[in-house]
Parts: sequence; C-alpha cells; structure tokens
Amino acid sequence: MNINTDKIVSISEANRNFSKVARMTEDGNAVFIFKNNKPKYMLIDVDSYTELTLTDEEKIDLVAARVMKKYHKAFEELAK
Repeated sequence: MNINTDKIVSISEANRNFSKVARMTEDGNAVFIFKNNKPKYMLIDVDSYTELTLTDEEKIDLVAARVMKKYHKAFEELAK
C-alpha cells in the first residue's frame, strides 16, 4: 500500500483538528493517522470512497447491526 505523505497526520493533530483532517478526505483519498510513528488508523469519506458504494439505507443497517451486536445484552435487559 502506498501512502501519500500529504495525507499523513499524527494522532495528536487528528485529535486537535479533526474537522481539518476530515476535510482532507473529501477528494476521495484516505488520510492516515500515525501513532508512535506507525500508521494506525485510516480515515475515509464514505460518500466519495469509490470502493465502498452503499445506499443510505445500507449504511443505516450496517450501523444498526453494529450497535445491536455491541449492546445486545443491554437490549435484552431492557426488553424484560
């Protein structure tokens, strides 16, 4: 994987200026967030990322499934 050096930010920079880092993804390219001088995270703009084409409904379903999986036990308790 090739990483554009213009698209590298430190984790502290990403924390301080997240909106700036998020805007860096608007051209469809990922931003790589480094931690301890190693690539740790990759931030992408879902709408402009060509390899990931989901409808809005599919995006909602994906997020809902993740929430259900993560909080399944809590939902079971609430259902009692």
